[in-house]
Amino acid sequence: MTVRVSASGIGRFGKRPESLVELMAEAGLRALEGIGRRPVDHLFVGSMAAGSLGGTENLTSQVADRLGLESASGYRVEAASASGAAVFHAAVAAVSAGHAERALVVAGEKMTGLPTAEVATSLARSLSPSESRLGATMPALAALVAQRYLERHHGDAAVFDAVTVQFRESARNNPHAQFTEPITLAEVAKSRAIALPLRLLHCAAISDGAAAVVVERGSGPAQVLGIGEGFDALALSDRPDATTFRATRVAAQRAYETAHTTRKSIGFVEVHDAFAPFALIDLEDLGFCGAGEAGAWFSQGWTRADGRLPVNPSGGILGRGHPVGASGLVQIALVAQQLVGEAGALALPARPQMGLAQSVGGLASHNFVTILGGGAAA
Repeated sequence: MTVRVSASGIGRFGKRPESLVELMAEAGLRALEGIGRRPVDHLFVGSMAAGSLGGTENLTSQVADRLGLESASGYRVEAASASGAAVFHAAVAAVSAGHAERALVVAGEKMTGLPTAEVATSLARSLSPSESRLGATMPALAALVAQRYLERHHGDAAVFDAVTVQFRESARNNPHAQFTEPITLAEVAKSRAIALPLRLLHCAAISDGAAAVVVERGSGPAQVLGIGEGFDALALSDRPDATTFRATRVAAQRAYETAHTTRKSIGFVEVHDAFAPFALIDLEDLGFCGAGEAGAWFSQGWTRADGRLPVNPSGGILGRGHPVGASGLVQIALVAQQLVGEAGALALPARPQMGLAQSVGGLASHNFVTILGGGAAA
């Protein structure tokens, strides 16, 4: 059974005064308006840590109540920072199996109401207990990945600076982005050290925000062609190679196989760049270039909107901000908008026929790949 994204809604990311439920309702209402408020029979809600970060429980019921969806069925899905992608995959499975005709998928996070230290503690709960007990945090482990990557490929941290600069440049055109002011290579290189080689501007910002899509039966330009997910060892120390994310490679292979396509047919990608080096690893794991080659793609401009493979034309997580539960779904919504010609100021020079979204859960222990594309609506 064919399944498509028929509408989407994205709220502004950044420091927002609204509650998590209000942010989700805003995005959900925009998506529902995109289908003329036709009824939905399932509500799927994604959030990483609605309780500890946003002070909200019974989230699905609260969102249903706010949107007037009392007649629908509903579920909440969690997969750490990939919760938005995971909840989308759950909705696609339900519609594809015939359990739902039309589903509203909403994902979001409220993060700015707590001190940074408390947010970091909450995010660290998605790590291996054996590592978090020793004081490991997400930035610290990401820095270890970055160090190994540079050592393996004889690189320089300046390659990470180029990633941040490109994505911040792209975000200037994104009306939903947290950061719309471009920055220079020098500013990135001089930003505060977090866990070397990572500096402040190599790392995603704490953010509030939500996104929503409507998934229903039928074909169209934003048809779901392929989905895949994969796991890796929870502890970084248990992985044989820290310079690649096995979970992405597994998810990509499964998505390409279900879509009956290869990376050569993909017109653009939205990848998970919570830390600048992750964008390089993502491109390599998705098969677009060989190990250690992604840095050259950025330096040569091949990843820009008019390049060989546009990467994160929305500005990515580094430009948009990272409300962790929302990021995986907003990527999918942005891919759909490009395909149906509703990307506005973010529209690529030529409308693509196929796009890919890749999302990372935790420290790449549970990753997702989604491929959208197709022809005219049925």
